[in-house]
Amino acid sequence: MHEFLFINGLSGLLIITALMVILSKKAINSAIYYAAQSFVIVVLFIFLGAQTGSGELYLWSFTAFITKVLLVPFIMYTMFRRLDDGELGSGQVMPAAFSAIGAALIVILCYAVVSGVTLPSAENLKPALAISLAHFFLGLFCIVAQRNILKQVFGYCLMENGSHLTLAILAPNAPELVEIGIATDAVFAVAIMAVLGTRIFGKFNSLDAGKLTTLKG
Repeated sequence: MHEFLFINGLSGLLIITALMVILSKKAINSAIYYAAQSFVIVVLFIFLGAQTGSGELYLWSFTAFITKVLLVPFIMYTMFRRLDDGELGSGQVMPAAFSAIGAALIVILCYAVVSGVTLPSAENLKPALAISLAHFFLGLFCIVAQRNILKQVFGYCLMENGSHLTLAILAPNAPELVEIGIATDAVFAVAIMAVLGTRIFGKFNSLDAGKLTTLKG
C-alpha cells in the first residue's frame, strides 16, 4: 500500500513540471523541465513494474530514458538554440495565473471521471491515473491557449507523456513493441516540428502562429 501511495504522490510532480514547461520563457529551460519530467516518468515505470510484476515496464523505463530524457531534449536544445533569443513569450495568450487555475480545474475534473473507474489495474492508482489523463489535456490546453509555435511543440510532448503513463497504468503488460512505437513516434514528431519551427522563425522572424495567415504557393 505504501508503494501505491508513493506512486500516486510522485505522479503529482508531473503537473508541477508541466506548468514549469508551459510557463517558462526560455525554450532551453522548457527542454530541461521536460527532461526532468520524463525522468519522473521513468521512475514511475520502474515502481509500477515492481508493483505489478511487469517485466515489460522495466524495458519501457529503459526506452523512455533513452528517448524522453536524453534524445528528445537533445533535439530540442540543438534546434531551439539556433533561434536568435529562444524566447517563448511571443504569441502568448493565456497568462500564468490562468494557466495554473486551468491546470487545477483539469486535474479536478479528471479525478471526478476516474473515480468511477473499476478496472483492477487502476484500483489503487486512481490519483496517478487522474493525473496522467489531466496531463494529456494539459498538453492540449497548452497547444490551444498558446500561439507560440515552440510552446505548441512542448504541448504535444506533454500530451504524449500523459498518454504514455495512462497506458502504463491500464496495460502494464503491453509488449515492448508498443513502447518502441510510441517512443519512435515522439522522437520523429518532435524532430519534424522543431525543424518546421526554426524554419518558420528564420522566414518570419517570429514564433507567433497567429501571424502565419498567408499561404504562398
